[in-house]
Amino acid sequence: MTSTALATSVHPTAVVDPAAQLGTGVVIGPYAVIGGEVEIGDGCRIGPHVVIDGRVRMGNGNRIFPGACIGLEPQDLKYNGAPTEVVMGDGNAIRECVTINRATHEGEQTRLGSGNLLMAYSHLGHNCRLGDRIVIANGVAVAGHVVIGDRAVIGGVLGIHQFVHIGSLAMVGGMSRIDRDVPPFTMVEGHPGRVRGLNKIGLRRSGLAEREGGAELRQLQEIWNLLYRSDRVLAEALVEARLQPLLPAAAELCDFLEASVGPGRRGPLPPPR
Repeated sequence: MTSTALATSVHPTAVVDPAAQLGTGVVIGPYAVIGGEVEIGDGCRIGPHVVIDGRVRMGNGNRIFPGACIGLEPQDLKYNGAPTEVVMGDGNAIRECVTINRATHEGEQTRLGSGNLLMAYSHLGHNCRLGDRIVIANGVAVAGHVVIGDRAVIGGVLGIHQFVHIGSLAMVGGMSRIDRDVPPFTMVEGHPGRVRGLNKIGLRRSGLAEREGGAELRQLQEIWNLLYRSDRVLAEALVEARLQPLLPAAAELCDFLEASVGPGRRGPLPPPR
């Protein structure tokens, strides 16, 4: 290496398997443990007492804070030792004592995209699939097979039931119970969770409110009113919504809800009674 700024640094007390693959500029802190099937990309910082074991493929520029455990066996009684994976993108912040379990069956993955923030003591179960720029607050338990879309925000100290899907730009209030699907662009809160309205602040911050001169947000609000505030059942409202050309946001909302009521899904959270 020609530059000390690019040198990989491993603390003398860390235990790093010789078979592990470390990129350029990786920093591994005191008492960290890195297994032999781990691949860590350039510029990652692994904090003290972190454990990364099993098949883990990590991109560049990730920060793993003290006490986090990534890639350990899934908390699933069906797991039989199959060679499964955790795959992580770039620029994620995994805060103190977060746990991310690998998948259950051979050939499967737990996937985390890029630019995400998982706050302290949150748990990401086996076979989860997370997109990009998601914020998961402290003490959130994400069960197995959960799917979370880009830029969703999950409030603290709550549980998400296995197989639930959470759409992009959704916001989930803290201490809610999430046992059914959360539609994209919505705000959800309660015990049990209920859809309260559109996530208008998140939509403005995303730039969607300015698209098509504001027409996309207006149509999204109209479709949301049809789906959640009219006297029609959801299936009828979706058919009526499709009678007009839909801009991307409204189309994404309808696509999500149509898939949510399909086989193998838990169905969407309802509005308040």
